[in-house]
Amino acid sequence: MAANTVRIGNVVCGSGQPLFWIAGPCVIETHDLTLWIADQLAAMADRLKIPLIFKASFDKANRTSGKSFRGPGLHEGLKTLDMVKQKTGLPVTTDIHEIPHAEPVAQVCDVLQIPAFLARQTDLIFAAGKTGKPVNVKKGQFMAPWDMKNVVSKMAEVGNHQLLLTERGSTFGYGQLVNDMRAIPMMQEFGCPVIFDATHSVQKPAGKGDRSDGERRMVPFLAKAAVACGCDGVFLETHPRPDEALSDGPNMISLDDLPALIACCERIRAALGPENVSDGPTK
Repeated sequence: MAANTVRIGNVVCGSGQPLFWIAGPCVIETHDLTLWIADQLAAMADRLKIPLIFKASFDKANRTSGKSFRGPGLHEGLKTLDMVKQKTGLPVTTDIHEIPHAEPVAQVCDVLQIPAFLARQTDLIFAAGKTGKPVNVKKGQFMAPWDMKNVVSKMAEVGNHQLLLTERGSTFGYGQLVNDMRAIPMMQEFGCPVIFDATHSVQKPAGKGDRSDGERRMVPFLAKAAVACGCDGVFLETHPRPDEALSDGPNMISLDDLPALIACCERIRAALGPENVSDGPTK
């Protein structure tokens, strides 16, 4: 577990804190569907007594094909996310792709997310950091865990120390990602809570030619392994009908399957005991 803590709404992440969860659909498909999913997740979090942050994208700016569904856009998307907060009480997050996104997103969201493809975009990181909100930067598929120390330094340059880092796989040849679980304790050594993205880690970029493929069945294995390695949080994209989802369906898990996976991961976390997850790695 990371040495430092970060507060995201009513969720405290990091040292000495419970395992937290970030969950939601890949993209806001419709306003009503997003609110329905958020309601289900809020009820699930209450039932399982877990801290949960809701995530959905307003724009999928890095789709394989220019013809693919991208989402409702900034204005409508933020209205939906604001309604999720008001209706469920869950903290919310979304990703930003451009510098002008930072301030309006910070007005609604409790944490800003920097996509993996943009993890080295200095000005974008600066813009997110200057909002004063917590920022979650996903490790680029092309980056080593130790490279993320430079992200920590960039955020510190603008006076923001509320940083989370996410492991989401590394490029392995063409159209494949693999996970090096050493990345979790390595990045925790920078003092940041570390999240494991269990659904994007099974993605097969451009695996279907004009869109990505994925190995949904592998999500539970990787999620459980990451928890055993001491991650501070788990990121999972979910949908009531993943095979019909408009983005990343092959690597999202069904909403119906989520409670059992969370319960299993929570048992693993409990079995580790606080002495094995509170002090970080031994150098």
